[in-house]
Amino acid sequence: MSGLWFSVPPPDSGRGTSRRLRRGAALTLVFASVLGTGAATGSWGDEARSLAGAADGSAGRHPVNAHLDGSGGDAKNTGPGSGPQDDTGRGRGAEAEGSEEADELVSRSGDRWSSSYTAREYEGLRRTLDGEYVGVGISVRQESGAHGAPEVDVHRVQPGSPADKAGIRAGDRLRSIDGEDVTGRPVTEVVSLLRGSGPDPATASPSSSTSRSSFAPSDSSATAPAAPAAASVARHASAPAASVPAASSGAGSTVTVGLSRDGERWTETLRRTRLTADAVDVDQLGPGATRIQVSSFTKDSGEQVREAVEDEVPRGSGILLDLRGNSGGLVTEAVSAASAFLDGGLVATYGEHGAQRALYAERGGDADRPLVVLVDGGTMSAAELLTGALQDRGRAVVVGSRTFGKGSVQVPSKLPDGSVAEMTVGHYTTPSGREVEGAGITPDLTVEGGSDREATERARTVLSGLATRS
Repeated sequence: MSGLWFSVPPPDSGRGTSRRLRRGAALTLVFASVLGTGAATGSWGDEARSLAGAADGSAGRHPVNAHLDGSGGDAKNTGPGSGPQDDTGRGRGAEAEGSEEADELVSRSGDRWSSSYTAREYEGLRRTLDGEYVGVGISVRQESGAHGAPEVDVHRVQPGSPADKAGIRAGDRLRSIDGEDVTGRPVTEVVSLLRGSGPDPATASPSSSTSRSSFAPSDSSATAPAAPAAASVARHASAPAASVPAASSGAGSTVTVGLSRDGERWTETLRRTRLTADAVDVDQLGPGATRIQVSSFTKDSGEQVREAVEDEVPRGSGILLDLRGNSGGLVTEAVSAASAFLDGGLVATYGEHGAQRALYAERGGDADRPLVVLVDGGTMSAAELLTGALQDRGRAVVVGSRTFGKGSVQVPSKLPDGSVAEMTVGHYTTPSGREVEGAGITPDLTVEGGSDREATERARTVLSGLATRS
């Protein structure tokens, strides 16, 4: 079976977007709440990792269907400096030549979901799918502001990260990134600003450092491109922030963030470092309610969900499966997570070159415990696949706002020059036959425009009702 990818678009993935920017953004967007980056690219388990390894010639070529539909841009992004830049800010040179074949295929396809990668970039993607990333350790969430414009808040801070060492806390407001005001900007663009570019990770120091100075308001007049249409349905969609794949922005590069807390404003200059993210977090919300939060479907995350259900959820407790801001990842991990809540049966079907294939859960999951799935406009791709399966199978009540709507399937293929082209080959549907592409998953109980806390409380109320009935 060829490797399959469920990808989510980088910011502004229209025809006018640079392929180089799109490629870097796709790498960046692998995580969406994994202390990571912003919309997601996910792959079909070990096969994509094997293909990533093939970039050095250790595996054979995979054929590519060059006649697939789609929509990509072909504008060049030269970046700062006198010549074209790669994702680390260095001249592209020979490495760029190594991506020309993939660039050409993606350009010809016109597909908004298709992407091209150099061998080095694809290796960085492999690392992110394995849960490794370069960043500062914060995840951000967009909330409705007091004056109408969406505000960006720090949602989580990874212990021991540069952000943690700088004293940044969950709830701090993020106001600017490298002098650019982020108020009202799409989350995906905030993520793109945070990723930046930096020194070669092979030569940069992995140590972190911070500096503090008085806050200076941004004087930038730049305007943000429109957010993907499907993303606009969420008033408080979340996305990860300051991390990037190891191959696209190296350890040692810096990002300066403007913050505020309790009326005080200041800036922090953070040095990115190599980190390992835990995609699954478990906490007790009170008697009878355990939250399992899955930030992305990276390697082993599905098994972590299954272990959490078996070992960390008290007897008699219902489960709130929090997929807000989860931009997807490895499809095999999403199916594995479904197996934690289903006793076998269909999870999804997908088309590949016109042939219909099916994905099934393993038998033996906990099919009886009360379950609520919490979603928002940042719930994408493989996370939508899981949500749709649990909803269609009558296993869970879905609460929140409509999900992103990414339901296409991509196949990554290695080309003779070592580059990798990720091309759309079809779409997946939920067990009842619903198409997710462009439509998303509509919750059973919609919570629009409220705060993160309000949505969580509504989900807890539903969970309590399910427990009473069971």
